[in-house]
Amino acid sequence: MPLKLFKRRTLAGKDVWHYRGTIDGDRLRGTTRTTNRKTAEKFVAKIERIHSEGLYDGSKRALTFPQAVALYLKAGKPDKYLGKIEDHWKNTRVSKMKPGAIRQSAIDIYPDAGWATRNRQVITPTQAVINHCADLELCPPLRIKRFKHERKIKQPVTIEWLDIFCAHARPLPAALATFMFATGCRISEARRLDWPDIDFQQRTILIVKTKAKRQRLPHMPGRLLVALANLPRDDKPFGCWSESSLRRMWDEDVAKTAEAAPGFVRLTFHSCRHGMATKLLRDGVDPVTAAGLAGMSVQVMLSTYAHAMQKPQLTEQLFDTQLTRDESPTEQKQQVTEK
Repeated sequence: MPLKLFKRRTLAGKDVWHYRGTIDGDRLRGTTRTTNRKTAEKFVAKIERIHSEGLYDGSKRALTFPQAVALYLKAGKPDKYLGKIEDHWKNTRVSKMKPGAIRQSAIDIYPDAGWATRNRQVITPTQAVINHCADLELCPPLRIKRFKHERKIKQPVTIEWLDIFCAHARPLPAALATFMFATGCRISEARRLDWPDIDFQQRTILIVKTKAKRQRLPHMPGRLLVALANLPRDDKPFGCWSESSLRRMWDEDVAKTAEAAPGFVRLTFHSCRHGMATKLLRDGVDPVTAAGLAGMSVQVMLSTYAHAMQKPQLTEQLFDTQLTRDESPTEQKQQVTEK
């Protein structure tokens, strides 16, 4: 397929011509750096000619980042965040993409974002693309130092929070919250859920294409069964909506709930996954079983998703011995007075 031209407005308000397309299986995209259509067409024609004459000869030095992305996506990898990264690097050869430059690209692409966002949306996917090609022996592997940042403690959803939210939310956000809390699924896994994956008779849900690349078959509690059964039978339970649309609905219903229930705090989709892991452990389920039910490793559960109880008064239990229990409050008070 020949390269196609399209306009993209710059910060200065100019409509600059960009190109994208696939030539001989290689994905190409970039900017012509001109607002003139004829000049842009000549620029693209030159790229097509150079490429057809063997710009990419299979050597490690010739592999460009768009070609690396094409191979990455061909292997079924996610394309999330890659659009802006490709726009930044254009047809840069992978051999010229050094760790320091990639760190700087994260700042350039997201100048107003936090360090965690730059790690997640630039450094991690860029490294994943390059190291995938390294596995194919097309380039050397790359290690990139992440930006240091203060790790925020994510508050988990509790059953009390879920009850209040579901009482005020619309059926779809309420069912979504119940689903993620009951299964430990991410929002991406929820959006991929299809009706044939749900077995109402056996009360199981097939979760496919997880982050760990493993299918799992969680149980469907009665409350989740009712929530899903009452949803309209569209193409997918949650997948007929974009993530941004679901997030907007979620935020609207959280705000509505907060107005009706003072003290109600705003929590995110992912807080439901944290909530499941935390509640299972606090209910006495052993870490191995809890991790399996939530679809994660024990290490990840304990280091990321399990939250300690915020009750400093629990240290009173250090002195809750048989001896102190046998003493009456009068005897304890007398001991203090004598001292």
